[in-house]
Amino acid sequence: MKRRHFLKTCAAAPLALGAVPGRGLAPGPIRGYDPKGLPTRPLGRTGVSVPLIGFGAGSRFCAVSDPETSVAILTCALDNGLYYWDTAHDYSDGPTISEERLGLVLAGRRDDVFLSTKTHARTYDEAMRDLEESLKRLRTDRLDVWKIHQVESLDDVDAIGAPNGVLKALFKARDEKITRFIGFSGHRSAAAMTAMAERHDLDAMLIALNHYEGTEGDLERAAIPAAARKGMGIDVIKVIRPREIVKDAAPETLIRYALSLPHVTAAVIGTDGVAIVRKNAALARDFRPMDADEMKAVRAGLRPFFGSDSLPWSRPGYRDGEKG
Repeated sequence: MKRRHFLKTCAAAPLALGAVPGRGLAPGPIRGYDPKGLPTRPLGRTGVSVPLIGFGAGSRFCAVSDPETSVAILTCALDNGLYYWDTAHDYSDGPTISEERLGLVLAGRRDDVFLSTKTHARTYDEAMRDLEESLKRLRTDRLDVWKIHQVESLDDVDAIGAPNGVLKALFKARDEKITRFIGFSGHRSAAAMTAMAERHDLDAMLIALNHYEGTEGDLERAAIPAAARKGMGIDVIKVIRPREIVKDAAPETLIRYALSLPHVTAAVIGTDGVAIVRKNAALARDFRPMDADEMKAVRAGLRPFFGSDSLPWSRPGYRDGEKG
């Protein structure tokens, strides 16, 4: 699947949907983005700096049923400096498909966004089909980061790295400059996340911060340092999910905790409204790291969450992006 094929395939998509074609679609040198005064951090060795908070376009964003409202939220994010957007091929809620919603804005503002999407495929052929569909939905011919979605076990790691596994597709896409960088995400197994970081030449890791029953190993103290040793960019998700169990856990506190961890670049936060965008931008702008005592107190307060097995996303078989 050559790059010219993607160019030909994707070129018609904006016109078919009545949008303005994107600007500067050909990959070039790494650009600067406009954080609108927000603090940024380097994303590992990529040469790109991103805001402390990324725009999560998963289940919360997909719950926004009106396309115009989605466009308003995304436009507000860019206008407030939140230019790092994270989505996935599987993120949807009924007829609402996350990548399509992002495409409504990307068609005219592609150069303004540091764009990441993911594939849940585990074979080369399936991943390449996902990639082609993702590019059509997003109305672009390039990604900034393409990730393997939800690495779950050491067996999964073996399948990913098989001769015709999904990893082959990621390397091909990077070699052909369809994506600048490649990486992976995961929620459950510290050993699997560590193995992915140590075995392969990858650029970025997106990892669930908060533990829950069924988690194997210590994601925070094992997987994150392993990725850091390889110079990878490290972002965290599930940052404010403890509020589902620990009702007095303030989102601001949980986000500060995440951003105070060594090696973490950004916290990717699910976003479903303009007010949340503005609040997240303010949190990033005003961020100050926690000291050791503050972080210890946060961990102690979250013990009821760590022991809970009632959250849908903590159950085996859950796929990130599903409602709930």
